[in-house]
Amino acid sequence: MHIVTGGAGFIGSAMVWKLNRMGVDDVWIVDDLGTGRKWKNISGLKFREVMSSDAFLDPLRRGGPLPPGTESVIHMGACSSTTETDADYLLRNNFEVSRRLAMLGIEAGARVLIASSAAAYGGGECGYADDVESLYRLRPLNMYGYSKLLFDQWAGATGSLSRVASLRFFNVYGPNEYHKGDMASLVFKAFGKIRETGRMSLFRSHRDDYEDGGQVRDFVYVKDVVDVMWWLLGRPEVNGLFNIGSGKAESWNELARSVFSAMGMEPDIEYVDMPPAIRDQYQYHTEADLTRLRAAGFEGTFRRLREGVADYVGKHLATTNPYINNDNR
Repeated sequence: MHIVTGGAGFIGSAMVWKLNRMGVDDVWIVDDLGTGRKWKNISGLKFREVMSSDAFLDPLRRGGPLPPGTESVIHMGACSSTTETDADYLLRNNFEVSRRLAMLGIEAGARVLIASSAAAYGGGECGYADDVESLYRLRPLNMYGYSKLLFDQWAGATGSLSRVASLRFFNVYGPNEYHKGDMASLVFKAFGKIRETGRMSLFRSHRDDYEDGGQVRDFVYVKDVVDVMWWLLGRPEVNGLFNIGSGKAESWNELARSVFSAMGMEPDIEYVDMPPAIRDQYQYHTEADLTRLRAAGFEGTFRRLREGVADYVGKHLATTNPYINNDNR
């Protein structure tokens, strides 16, 4: 049995889809469906059980073990808002729950994959190498990033990183992010804006070494992300910190051109001033260092932005059923 927390969310539901494609349907989905559209992310997928976060976590908080027969814990459930300012909430939800599930997973002899984040790298002053030596040099720019770094620091200090894989996701985009609101990728937002107005906006650069819209990110397609996770799931001996990105930084301009191209339109981009409140914290460059992942033996490829966006728009955003469960390749 495979437990996927956040299993109706973005990466979590994509992982359930991947499990199904690989013939696995003995899955417990743990998530809070609420009143929005998140339930559609799992409609059509195969799983054994679905339950709320409290129904799953409350017995564990009281000292209970994981359900019998647990083969893996794929913990994707967390607050993913980079603008959340309630530090106590993030401490409880992102750090303490992750730590508890990691401890229980190790105790049960289960495979444990934990969602971390490239937000732990802060402004990138210390680079993007996923090594233990950098754990106390990193300075996240927000409490969300710090809550993820706290888990990695705990796991490193206790030796748990030798028993779990902590995954530092970079800028993930793709189907099933529709419920994320402001935290959805710019690919998703751009598609809606272009369809509505025929144009889109990007931030001007406030640095001389970057052109307007020339700020770069490591964009990684969610279908490539779950390929890595599936590979790790079958290799319990491969543990530690792992960057999950494409390894190739590309610009916001390239993202915009890719969306316009996928929609069969000529680019129409306007540049707007970056709000002063975020200028000092804005990242102009992120790029995953995949050295450790490659050294561990992962040989899979990652789509470049134009290819991933074409798949996302053509097979999902521009269809009547945009969810990942409509892709039966």
